[in-house]
Amino acid sequence: MPRYRYRAVNAVGDVVKGEVTALHMPDMQSQLRAAGLTLVSANEVKQRVIRLASLPRRELINLLFHMQMLIKAGVPILTSLEDLRDGADRLELRQVAASLMDRIQNGSTLADAMAADPGVFPEVTIHLVRSGELTGQLPQVLEELVRSLKWQSELAAQMKKLLMYPAFVTITISGVVVFLMVYLVPQLVTFIRNMGQDIPIHTRALIWLSQAFVHYWWFILPAPAVLGLGISIAARTHEGVRFQLHQLLLNLPAVGPVIKKIILARLTDSFALMYRTGIPVIEALGYCEKISGSLPIQKAVARARQRIATGMPISDAFAVEDLFPSLVVRMLRVGEATGALDDALANVSYFFNRDIDESIGKVQALIEPVLTVTLGLILGWIMLAVMGPIYDTVSKVRT
Repeated sequence: MPRYRYRAVNAVGDVVKGEVTALHMPDMQSQLRAAGLTLVSANEVKQRVIRLASLPRRELINLLFHMQMLIKAGVPILTSLEDLRDGADRLELRQVAASLMDRIQNGSTLADAMAADPGVFPEVTIHLVRSGELTGQLPQVLEELVRSLKWQSELAAQMKKLLMYPAFVTITISGVVVFLMVYLVPQLVTFIRNMGQDIPIHTRALIWLSQAFVHYWWFILPAPAVLGLGISIAARTHEGVRFQLHQLLLNLPAVGPVIKKIILARLTDSFALMYRTGIPVIEALGYCEKISGSLPIQKAVARARQRIATGMPISDAFAVEDLFPSLVVRMLRVGEATGALDDALANVSYFFNRDIDESIGKVQALIEPVLTVTLGLILGWIMLAVMGPIYDTVSKVRT
């Protein structure tokens, strides 16, 4: 959104200078008139262009937390946004605050102002804010949003923690294997061939693999990256490929159940938050489909949502789907019976969160010895293939 530097005259004839962010020149003039100023001259301030395609989760949390604290203390929304616009460290956050201010000054609600930047504010956040404005519980809704976003940020950190170590060790093992095949093994192979004896089959296999690395390294080394890029493009283009990849991810040994718990924990927490703020169940489940991020779970939620729309109880609709554990179904049944569905879902989220911490610790404890054994087997095969013929030659010389 452009920013204008202006000179204007107030009611007593004094010249006033300043800057204002506006959609266009007429919008700026209307803002000045609303402030009791008569425009004399104005020009657009050249500034670094920033596309508001997205806002980092940390900055989104800062924005919502800032608004929640000030609104809860009785500070008007415009004042809290103005404070953020003038005091935020990141330029993107200042621009978002200025955009919200301008739209609210022109008559928009906070939710409508957020909806004008769909890439910045998730759809669920916009609808929760709208619900809070309609019910008069905006500070409470913002507080729940901040809590939920912080928790989701912790889950994302747990996911990175789960995947980072095996990825690092796998890359290290691959580097060691490439070094052995390209540099060390060819030198040993030359020595073995000069001994003039029959070469065992496992040594011939090692020689063949080493020669493939030496002569076709330009094809082998980039092959994993090219394959991954191809799969990524196919997944973005074809929903069927994306569905199979997500299903494969959920079925991975050890890691799959943890990923599934993380997705279900986020889903139940978001469902509870939307139910607590008064969003209807059918509409809330529609948003849950979008935020799950896993196609198999999205389709399972969609099928459950259709059953609920036809009159089936929520717990029975989810019980039909195998992807949802018995804990989810039991808590949904308890929530329906007691009328406290949000508390029951929060209980599910709590247990999943506790299980996630334990499961990640177990998976990491399992991954380390598995990768160590894998590296040991690779090195053992190479040593056996190289040292075996040498040992046989030495044995024949002694005899």
